[in-house]
Amino acid sequence: MSIDHVLAVVPVADLEAAYVWYECLLGRPADNRPMESLAEWRVTETGWLQVSRDTDRAGGTLLNFAVSDLDSHLADLSARGLAPGAIETANKNVRLSAITDPDGNRITFIGNFRTKY
Repeated sequence: MSIDHVLAVVPVADLEAAYVWYECLLGRPADNRPMESLAEWRVTETGWLQVSRDTDRAGGTLLNFAVSDLDSHLADLSARGLAPGAIETANKNVRLSAITDPDGNRITFIGNFRTKY
C-alpha cells in the first residue's frame, strides 16, 4: 500500500470566520474551495490542511506543523496580528509554540524537529 497525500482535517463551527483566521495563519487564501463546507491549503508537497464545517466536532483537534525557523515563523504570525504562545523547550532541544483557532482547535509549531532520533 502506498499513501500519496496526507490531509489533516480541522472541524470548525463557522467556516467563513475560520477561513479568515486560517488565511491569516497561513498567509494566503485557500488553494481550493471544492465545496461550500470546505477550504483546503496545500502546506507541503503532499500535505494538505482542510478546514471543514462540522459543528459537532469543532474545537477538539490537535494539529502539529514542523517549521524550519520557529522564531521567524512566530514573528511572522505576530506581524499578521495573531498571538502564538510562549516557546517551550522539550527533549533534545525541540521547541514548541501553540496557537488556538476561534473554535479552540490547537495548532502547535515545532522547531528543531527531527525525522531521526
